[in-house]
Amino acid sequence: MERQEQHYKAPARWFHWGVALLVLVMLPVGLLMVQEGLERSVQNGLFIFHKNVGVIVALLVVLRLVYRLLNPPPELPRTITPWQRHASAWTHRILYGLILLVPVSGYVRVRAGGFPIEMLDSLGIGTLLPRSDALAETAKSIHYLGGLALMALIALHVGAALHHGLIKRDGVFQRMWPSRR
Repeated sequence: MERQEQHYKAPARWFHWGVALLVLVMLPVGLLMVQEGLERSVQNGLFIFHKNVGVIVALLVVLRLVYRLLNPPPELPRTITPWQRHASAWTHRILYGLILLVPVSGYVRVRAGGFPIEMLDSLGIGTLLPRSDALAETAKSIHYLGGLALMALIALHVGAALHHGLIKRDGVFQRMWPSRR
């Protein structure tokens, strides 16, 4: 039986699964909303959803990083080899970086393009950027490529988690899985 210290604390789990759920919804919405031939009202709804949930994702990731700095994760089991520890550490760093880069580049794309972010606008939070088509286009490319990289890294992360949970059964997967209590 795993000792409780080997599991992530409940707030870390909530942050992980909340961000994971939002990102897993945002990626297909982001790909769908730019498809040609989509009814304009559906496309507008998807854009509004995507922009506003992106703000929530960015906020949750910042809060999660602050929480993680104040509450370091539990140690990996001793059975994890040095190369796996290294790969895990870098994968997590890049995941965090991409989960920040993608919403920030989306924000820059939208604001530099002169578009609203309804949630921020309703809170009286104005744009932090001047209107710039060149900046908007650069940010759009970064947002798109970052999203693709994020999809690939999520696939790697899920694959590694399933490998630990279903094949190795070494407790790594259970560390983040929601508690039964």
